Amino acid sequence: AARTALLLLLGAAAAPSPARGSQGDREPLYRECLSRCERHNCSGAALRNFRARQPLYMGLTGWSCHDDCKYECMWLTVQLYVQGGHRVPQFHGKWPLQSCCHRGSVPKLGLGGCLIVEPCMPWLSLSSASPDTPTPPPQKLDYFCASAVVLHSVYLCCVRTLGLQRPALISIFRAFLLLFLACHISYLTLVRFDYGYNMAANAVIGLLNVAWWLHWCLQNLPQLPHVWKCAAVVLLLQALALLELLDFPPLFWVLDAHALWHIGTIPLNVLFYSFLMDDSLYLLKANSDLFKVD
Repeated sequence: AARTALLLLLGAAAAPSPARGSQGDREPLYRECLSRCERHNCSGAALRNFRARQPLYMGLTGWSCHDDCKYECMWLTVQLYVQGGHRVPQFHGKWPLQSCCHRGSVPKLGLGGCLIVEPCMPWLSLSSASPDTPTPPPQKLDYFCASAVVLHSVYLCCVRTLGLQRPALISIFRAFLLLFLACHISYLTLVRFDYGYNMAANAVIGLLNVAWWLHWCLQNLPQLPHVWKCAAVVLLLQALALLELLDFPPLFWVLDAHALWHIGTIPLNVLFYSFLMDDSLYLLKANSDLFKVD
């Protein structure tokens, strides 16, 4: 029943919720550019021409004329910020990113002779919300799944450290974590989508997870030499988390902090899998020896 309720809440995440915009999309230049682009290119014959020229793969991702205009105007604003020596702003909660898989389809606008970089970023780059638009379901589900992953790690830690011989305790703890996740999703979906609260909640759970795993690793290091792998993964993940906290403009307009975080976690998966293999073999041997004694 608890899992069914969670699935229903995840489905309810499709309901829009307000979110604050970013500095870039609040710029008068950006708003004027966007308004002009949509008037000239997103209606009538111009819109039909856009759809006729749009590559199939861009249509399948849901890229629209409005998205193309946002991308064009975003890069115009970025160029002016760079020329003025100012820090590059975010747009709709995201850093400006480039991709080689998309070519511009909207005709270039005559905006004071300024060069507008050809749009080449899929719909994910501009999927966040502005002050008068909702937080999109994919982004909300991304946050909710991240919370579920962190809570699942806490659950696995409890199973390994306390629950192998205490199944009743594990059942109670699992029910508590499911209830917490349900309340967390309910608040963000039905009350207010608060980025600060979501980050703080995940940070607290993450610190609990780190402290719990490290305490267990230090306690068992003398008799379980392989737990160093678990401790290394936990510490390195926390170091990589600084990339999320110390957000910065993308490198070469391609790799933002979140992408670098994902790249950094790839080798850690291999190391943690090695720990799981060693620990599973240890537990199998321990149980086998126990049965022999019995």
